[in-house]
Amino acid sequence: MAITSKPGGNAGPVTLRDVAEASGVSISTVSRILDERTPPSKSETAVRVRAVADELGYRRNVFASNLRRGATGTIGVLVPRLTDAVMALMFEAVERAARQRGHFAVVATCGDDPDEERRATETLLDRGVDGVVLATARIDDGLPASLRERNVPHVLALRTDRVSPSSLGDDETGGYLAMRHLIDLGHRDIGVVTGPWFTSSGRDRRAGAERAATEAGIALPEERILAVGYGLEHGIDAGHRLLDGSDRPTAVFAANDNLALGILTVAQNRGLVPGRDLSLVGYNDIPLVAQLPVPLTSVRTPFDQIATTAVEMLLAPDAGASMRVAMPTLIPRASTGHVG
Repeated sequence: MAITSKPGGNAGPVTLRDVAEASGVSISTVSRILDERTPPSKSETAVRVRAVADELGYRRNVFASNLRRGATGTIGVLVPRLTDAVMALMFEAVERAARQRGHFAVVATCGDDPDEERRATETLLDRGVDGVVLATARIDDGLPASLRERNVPHVLALRTDRVSPSSLGDDETGGYLAMRHLIDLGHRDIGVVTGPWFTSSGRDRRAGAERAATEAGIALPEERILAVGYGLEHGIDAGHRLLDGSDRPTAVFAANDNLALGILTVAQNRGLVPGRDLSLVGYNDIPLVAQLPVPLTSVRTPFDQIATTAVEMLLAPDAGASMRVAMPTLIPRASTGHVG
């Protein structure tokens, strides 16, 4: 016979005790079976308890159980903006990794303003998050130092200040792979468009590209290296600066896909065919770039691996190295070709 109400007909939220009485087992047994942080048991008792809990409408009080452990089970994630595909992908990856470990992730945005970054972080902490994942770290940023001084659990994601716990891709290797690919295709006149100089990713990707060029004996004139923002509009501006004159490069490495898309827009407006008249490499391999009329060659960032590592470092801060680096992969597509 189906259970339609709490034992005894009492009103109010269904408790572990109610499920235990209806199932004929102890409260501790019910608690263990319904704990979503552990793999679900397939025993007859576990199946019965879960069925009773469903019929009674039991919902686990995560907040109360975490308070008993001195935690809320919530992770704060700070990103510059969610309109940026990379930041959206990063948050989604962190949220998946947190959920798999019985935690809930909430996001706040702050633009590129250090003051807004501090305010957003304090707001997350005021709301009781157990720790924060920062995908915003600037090399000149004082926030990670402040968090270290206050012993606030935190991990930097995608970027690093070389001190706080960090989970990121090997940006230096990624820049090297991108430049090496263009060199192997015969290009010698190559432009490099990096991200902001205040980011470790911008500096490291440029350093990797310069290392590959130096190994090949190729000069990278300063006017061919542009340090800009990471937005589409920055790529359009860089595209004009590199392609408007008659003395344009035959190839460009753009240190993120938004930049590459901006440069691609300018190139196509000038009648340049990607992969034939101009070879172009992006970075991060966001889903859009594989679906373009001319699919973009890009360096793939392993977001899920980086996010999983960041969450693990946040939840177990004493378990290993302070910086963990995931290896990127070059994905060649039609936007790059042999020099004409």
